[in-house]
Amino acid sequence: MDEVDVPSYFLCPISLEIMRDPVTVSSGITYDRESIERWISSSKNSSTCPVTRQPLPSDSDLIPNHSLRRLIQAWCTLNASKGIERIPTPKPPVDKAQILKLLNEGKALQHQIRCLRSLRSIANESERNRRCLESAGAVDFLASIVANDEGTSGTRSSDEEALYILYRLQISEAGLKKLLIRRSNGEDFVKTLMRILQHGTYQSRAYAALLLKSMFEVCDPIYLMALRVEHFVQIVNVLRDQISQQASKASLQIMVEICQWSRSRIKAVEAGAVSVLIEILLEKTTEKRDLEMVLVVLDLLCGCAEGRAELLRHGAGIAVVSKKILRVSHVATDRGVRILSSISRFSGTSSVVQEMLQVGVVSKLCLVLQMDCNHKTKEKAKEMLKLHSRVWKNPSCIPIHLLSSYPSS
Repeated sequence: MDEVDVPSYFLCPISLEIMRDPVTVSSGITYDRESIERWISSSKNSSTCPVTRQPLPSDSDLIPNHSLRRLIQAWCTLNASKGIERIPTPKPPVDKAQILKLLNEGKALQHQIRCLRSLRSIANESERNRRCLESAGAVDFLASIVANDEGTSGTRSSDEEALYILYRLQISEAGLKKLLIRRSNGEDFVKTLMRILQHGTYQSRAYAALLLKSMFEVCDPIYLMALRVEHFVQIVNVLRDQISQQASKASLQIMVEICQWSRSRIKAVEAGAVSVLIEILLEKTTEKRDLEMVLVVLDLLCGCAEGRAELLRHGAGIAVVSKKILRVSHVATDRGVRILSSISRFSGTSSVVQEMLQVGVVSKLCLVLQMDCNHKTKEKAKEMLKLHSRVWKNPSCIPIHLLSSYPSS
């Protein structure tokens, strides 16, 4: 592709990539439809043309530039031998009337699956289509299917399809808040999603976790603090079962969001979160960003006595946290030191202090003082070393080259 001389007028002025669906705006400039729709949907950009800076009507139509599109397709065909694939003729954008007709047809049970497949196709087409689907009421339609479906576990049922589309729509903040207060059959939508986390297929559980993450990001903190232990159990089970990388990441983000309060931390601990998080740290295949989030959550949970007790109860708890310090990232190092600081300050019994020495915590803290780490992280490491200096200073298991790093009392 780099060796092919692409005519400049084939390139979108925003993305500088070959246009797949060229459209012209009211200022006379032609853009790729997806790029200009993304620009217009951004509130800070919607009023001006990216090139001319002329005002654009908020409801301006994007006029397809068929001549330019045919030229691009012809050029692609001529350069097929150089690895250029022909750009297919784009489908016309869907309008609200079409969606309303489709949603009305989908109310009949016999047409529901066909309707959902059409909605999936529309949602996957473009960001504009997704916004149009939401404005036409597709979110409520899909939520009602999820709430009422009694699909058999292990089969691909309509609720799984509806959950995927809800996730794919990238629902607006206003739409997510409506979902939070939506009730059907005596339960709110969060309870519906929790039920799916407990009994659904792996796919439906993954989409439910992703939706919950988006909803919890915009909901009132009072709602989050009112979540029950059984809710935490289902979120932790998504991590334990390793349904998918996306679902695990979403569950970790949920835990970060809801464990800001001490009451929630205790519930998470009761749900078995600490042991599951430690097991994830022990896995060699866990990605860096996931390791960071696991340590962030563990740090939050070690802010309560119950969390510290669970970490100490796990045979590898202290050792694996210490192992991640200086081996993953600055974020992981900061959080790892914070966790050990909580343990040493509030749970530092003689046996715990001895265990920290035996698994290499003292050596690791001395290394932290030598390395390019956050100032606060170094201060916490120094505090720990001073706090337990009577037991830790000058023991035979600390390498000689690290003894000089040990802070004076």
